[in-house]
Amino acid sequence: MKIFRNMGMGDQVFPCPCVTIGNFDGVHIGHQQLFSTVVEKARRNKGTSIAITFDPHPLQVLLPGGIKLISNCEQKAELIEAAGIDVLVVIPFTKEFAKTSADVFVTDFLISTLRIKELVVGYDYAFGKGRGGNIDFLKKQGQQYGFPVTVVDAFYANDQLVSSTRIRELVKEGKMAAARELLGRNYQIRGTVQVGKQRGGKLIGFPTANLKFNKEDLVPHHGVYVAQVIYGGRCYGGILNIGYNPTFGEELLVAETHIFDFNEDIYGKPIRVNLLKFLRGEVKFKGAADLAEQIAKDVVVAKQVLQEQALELSLACSEELDKD
Repeated sequence: MKIFRNMGMGDQVFPCPCVTIGNFDGVHIGHQQLFSTVVEKARRNKGTSIAITFDPHPLQVLLPGGIKLISNCEQKAELIEAAGIDVLVVIPFTKEFAKTSADVFVTDFLISTLRIKELVVGYDYAFGKGRGGNIDFLKKQGQQYGFPVTVVDAFYANDQLVSSTRIRELVKEGKMAAARELLGRNYQIRGTVQVGKQRGGKLIGFPTANLKFNKEDLVPHHGVYVAQVIYGGRCYGGILNIGYNPTFGEELLVAETHIFDFNEDIYGKPIRVNLLKFLRGEVKFKGAADLAEQIAKDVVVAKQVLQEQALELSLACSEELDKD
């Protein structure tokens, strides 16, 4: 997949472009319906499937306090590529760009630059200043400039509307199985392993790989989770604690992962952690001994969950390693 990080295509010409536009946060199963439609139409016409998205998310720029993201731009690009899209255009979103009218965006970019032949959008999509680029507007533009507009209907899973908003709610509540149904995969956090207080191994007997959250990250419900850890071309089981470590009076929010059957120095190395199941909320224990005793119990339960989901996790692991 080719990735362009701005609206400048140079002298690049794409044969018969079929285009979709959206924020695509999480690239959930509803978004995947859009991409499937775009890819199918492009292939039918021996053309190019193109997805246009924005970074940062427009609501991070326009909404006081921003918005918490299900997936960062890197992960979003990976998932869009996995959906079979040929070209991804990531438009830098600024307050100045937000003033661009929908008709200017269509004429100057979609028509003049991309030379669009077909457009596919979600049922509720709108863009441009004042969200003027709604479905009715796009259909009229399509009629005027000769590109058909296909609107993909809302997508439901188990009678539940699939949306990024709903997935955020589920993740914040720690309902990982329900979030997985809408995402089409496990919810994942990722980052570079940080040097922490190093209590996990020396004091408690359970060493951890620590990740810090960025201000735009969607933080799951605080507590302990069964986890699948992807590192170095392999997948491992583990348990993950998200919170402030109240037993030791910490003030920094971190994700601490104890990886099963693992003994490597991975400080400064990137890891990915899939959250499989919420086990319990964060608790302040009397001391390290009580905490270690509870972690040992958590490990037993986590290994049982991992065994029960062994086949599913093996498939998920294969998909993750294909991204490497």
